[in-house]
Amino acid sequence: MILTIRHETTYDYSTPLAYTIQQLHLTPRIEPQQRALSWQIATPGQSHAYTDAYGNLSQMLTINGRHNALKLVAHGVVETIFPYQGRLNLEDTLSPLLFTMPTRLTESGPTIVELAGANLPDRGSPPGTRHLLRLAESIAGKVAYESGATEVTTTAIDALALGRGVCQDHAHLYLACCHAWGVPARYVSGYIDPGNTGHAASHAWIDAWAVDSDYAGWVSIDVTHARLMTDAYCRLAIGRDYDSAAPVRGVRRGGGKETLSVDVQIASAP
Repeated sequence: MILTIRHETTYDYSTPLAYTIQQLHLTPRIEPQQRALSWQIATPGQSHAYTDAYGNLSQMLTINGRHNALKLVAHGVVETIFPYQGRLNLEDTLSPLLFTMPTRLTESGPTIVELAGANLPDRGSPPGTRHLLRLAESIAGKVAYESGATEVTTTAIDALALGRGVCQDHAHLYLACCHAWGVPARYVSGYIDPGNTGHAASHAWIDAWAVDSDYAGWVSIDVTHARLMTDAYCRLAIGRDYDSAAPVRGVRRGGGKETLSVDVQIASAP
């Protein structure tokens, strides 16, 4: 599939800023099932390109001097290949065990342990793809999709208690369940051709470690839609949670009240 993507992020401030630093994960990852045919990022200030510890193509953006707004535009064309059974078949240099430790956003609790136990095999028995999809279906059923119901700081425990959230909450809750069971799982940020789902084109989902009769490795699962990743997805970054894989994340000095506007447009063709 060919995905034409345009991602515009605009920050407006009530008073001038003196300094901004942003970590950008706005470049598609280099992976077997996707490749960027063209890709550009337009930013103010100075940017430094690097590859982070998770293999994400990243930029560090710094802006010195007074400014009242910040606009970032990433756009390009990505070719994707349908991954059979959501399997990534990566030559990964990172041990999957790196993705078994909880973070502040993916900490476990009694309700999460109960949810994991109801959907995953006994501890010590690696889950197959069918178990992992069953967990996704359960989470999508317990946490209804509702834009604006949570914040980027909302934890997995809080999202489950609230019963409402967005894709990042579904992903964090899934990771919390897997980590409580010792199953490697990691956060994915990227884009999805939303079709007629009504959901945002900027998306978050997960990779989990599956052991099937003919495969052992990462399987990518969209928890919000309770389905395996297809060629309608473009992967930007992986990490342990939102904080390490967010498309844009940073700090500023000054600025007063911040207003954020994000517009993502995706067109697809076979």
